Amino acid sequence: MSEVIVDLQHVSKAYGSTTVLKDINIEIEQGKFYTLLGPSGSGKTTILRAIAGFLDVTEGDILFQGKRINDVPANQRNVNTVFQDYALFPHMNVFDNVAYGLRIRKTDKSQITDRVDAALKMVRLSGYGDREISELSGGQQQRVAIARAIVLEPQVLLLDEPLSALDAKLRRDMQYELRELQQRLGITFLFVTHDQEEALALSDEIFVMNDGEVQQSGTPVDIYDEPINHFVADFIGESNIVSGHMVADYLVEFNGKEFESVDAGMKPNEPVEVVLRPEDLDITTVDAGKVEVEVDTQLFRGDYYEIVAYDRLGNEWLIHATNPAKEGETVGLTFDAEDIHVMRLNESEEDFDARLESYEGE
Repeated sequence: MSEVIVDLQHVSKAYGSTTVLKDINIEIEQGKFYTLLGPSGSGKTTILRAIAGFLDVTEGDILFQGKRINDVPANQRNVNTVFQDYALFPHMNVFDNVAYGLRIRKTDKSQITDRVDAALKMVRLSGYGDREISELSGGQQQRVAIARAIVLEPQVLLLDEPLSALDAKLRRDMQYELRELQQRLGITFLFVTHDQEEALALSDEIFVMNDGEVQQSGTPVDIYDEPINHFVADFIGESNIVSGHMVADYLVEFNGKEFESVDAGMKPNEPVEVVLRPEDLDITTVDAGKVEVEVDTQLFRGDYYEIVAYDRLGNEWLIHATNPAKEGETVGLTFDAEDIHVMRLNESEEDFDARLESYEGE
């Protein structure tokens, strides 16, 4: 198991009567890519700023390699931050921007050139040292900001939505570069974003946040396939969420029928929510379908058709299909037991993990 490098223990932050972080417990291991994911106002950047030392927490402890750092000034923490607006100095060229932190630390002049050149090479900007910031594209400015951060050799790099100002194609290209850079450097990245696809693509582990709390943590696959509650299921990707009841272990009722599932450990007839992802639904004939729906609208998305349909109970169904449907047509939907994910109401992550272990070991 990797070393835990940053550990937040029961961390809360309040501004007067407004609490923006509520009992946060997070462990961050050395050498992994972590993402804080959530909507605006969920507390993501507050966590980043607390780790960086830019704000004091109201309660709890922040540990760095096992040592409490609540009272350690920001400039004495072995972390560095890449900001959303890059915060580059427009009156300095690329070299001087990257060298700025080294000069503040009074690094020997003989080392500065070598370290700046090495950092620029890491972000594929060799030969750009004499360029003015105004001459660079958005993606190049973002790389300069990263070079300025990594030249100080931090153990943890904090990234506060650094791709948000880029256009869609450049943003996607920079995702590949960020992931490759993190793997090459082998240092810990803690990345803040509200973009679900970005988090799924980049991360080793994700902390999904809402309203100042961590709703769920885990690998991208775990969170996508096994969302713990309605918020996570709805926020991560696209989902069909319908109400139902757990009849017995591995048997769930929704839409007026009983279906085999892979979930267990709940009470008989317990109210639940059922999640089916759009890509797991196949359109078939009414007779062959498990759920009968009427096609309402469809949009062509390039590599699939996005179809909206409704069942007889008024539930909306989103379907991703490779072939078009006809608006107004009644069709059947089919899916496998493994495609059904059952969520208990108000289940904690600890209880969810314990329940999962109890029947996965059978």
